Amino acid sequence: MSEEYINTLWRKYKTHNDTAIQQELIVEYAPLVKYVAGRVAISLPPTVELDDLISYGIFGLIDSIERFDPDRGVKFETYAIVRIRGAIIDGLRSFDWVPRSVRTKAKRLEEAYSQLERQLNRTPTDEELSESLNMTMQQFHDALQEVCATTLTSLDDLWFSEGGGEDSLRVMDTVEDTRSVDPITEVEMEEKKLLLAKAIDQLGERERLVITLYYYEGLTLKEIGAVLGVSESRICQIHGQAIIHLRSRLNPHRTAMVD
Repeated sequence: MSEEYINTLWRKYKTHNDTAIQQELIVEYAPLVKYVAGRVAISLPPTVELDDLISYGIFGLIDSIERFDPDRGVKFETYAIVRIRGAIIDGLRSFDWVPRSVRTKAKRLEEAYSQLERQLNRTPTDEELSESLNMTMQQFHDALQEVCATTLTSLDDLWFSEGGGEDSLRVMDTVEDTRSVDPITEVEMEEKKLLLAKAIDQLGERERLVITLYYYEGLTLKEIGAVLGVSESRICQIHGQAIIHLRSRLNPHRTAMVD
């Protein structure tokens, strides 16, 4: 469809709230759901079906179409990606696809990191962490690989959610109406951005690079592995470790925590 035709559809839909037009918009933007679901699937175990993620994401797409205001000057794709991703994550949470043992292991890693960082007054090495946990280096890396699936919701809570649940506040919500910005919300969001930026800056060079390439440049873990010359599984470990480090540093300021 041409851009002009899409704009016409939006005007008709917002004027008449026609179900048939809504269906056209859903079909037009359905590939966006598949794209976001594919990105989310990268950090999930193979037991999670891509089709399930797409089903969750469709609800986010429909919600985006209903809420979107073309007159705000925000591109629909930019607005919708956050809501689609949020709907997928909400669907995963309700399904609880992460075993409790893995969540427990993630919590142990986070606590060990926090304790060592306080004791050493610096970022602990992998060797120090594995020794603290009474693990071999292989066991430590295996643990990082195992818990990397739990880091998905952590970062999304940290960046996109103010509270959680159906009424959660996401980053795009704060620019939905530029003429009426809640000053308290604006200050809180700016404070969180500063805290997150500071925490990322304190990561090791490789962890910081992986976070930047994955979340800011949009590369997949496989693509990052090719850039750094290591395997995709190793990038997954580094990503998981970076998230554990960020959790540890931001824990007092976080409003949502993975159980």
